[in-house]
Parts: sequence; structure tokens; C-alpha cells
Amino acid sequence: MNRTQSIISWVLQVLAAAILFQTLFFKFTGAEESVYIFTTLGMEPWGRIGSGIAELIACVLLLIPRTVLWGALLSLGVISGAIFSHLTRLGIVVQGDGGLLFALAVIVFTACAVVVALRRRQLPVLAARFARRATTA
Repeated sequence: MNRTQSIISWVLQVLAAAILFQTLFFKFTGAEESVYIFTTLGMEPWGRIGSGIAELIACVLLLIPRTVLWGALLSLGVISGAIFSHLTRLGIVVQGDGGLLFALAVIVFTACAVVVALRRRQLPVLAARFARRATTA
């Protein structure tokens, strides 16, 4: 990655980690909105706590240089579930939030997708492929 790509990646990593971290308070304290969401999904309390733990791990991984890619991939998995739930069961607007939770999920998804795209050469499977191309070119 060049310097510009690295800066973009770090800005997006911090943004995604901040959003994920901010939602942990609501999940771990059993806030009304979180309980409502996971009750609607039939996953209260284990889904709420489990997704909170996965998001906490993703936050940490996003901020450690050697594990950024894994944090972005884990975030994509977790947030894909959130987006899918909004689109199929919860709706875009949840308890009058004006679509804020959905918008934050889309921001995290987009940020992490760009991070993965920028760091794709760090994936073991792709790294070997790019290395072979460089030696044959």
C-alpha cells in the first residue's frame, strides 16, 4: 500500500472501530433498544451478548496493525448479519431512530469493505497469488 492508501485505511479502521465500540455499551448494559432488537430476532440475551463479544474482538483487531485485515473481515461478517436483520425483520427504522442504527451498520460495512480491498494483498491466499504474478511479469 502507498502512503495515501494507508492513511485512508487507518481512518476507516478507526471509524469502524469507534462505531462498533460505541454500540457495545448498549449491548452489554442491556439497553432497551438492544433488548428490543434481539427479542424481535428471537436471540435475546445470547445473540446480544455474543454479537457484542464478536464486535469487541473486531474493534481490537481493527486497531492492531498485524490483525487489521482479520478485524475488517470479522466486522464484515457481524455487520452483514445486522444489515440482513434490518432488511428482513427489523426494518430500516427501529423504535423511531430515523434509521440511525441501519445507517451506522452501512457505514461500518462500507468502511471495512474498503479496508479489505486496500489490504487484499495481505490475505494469505491472495498474497501468494500476487507474489507469483510479480515474479512472472
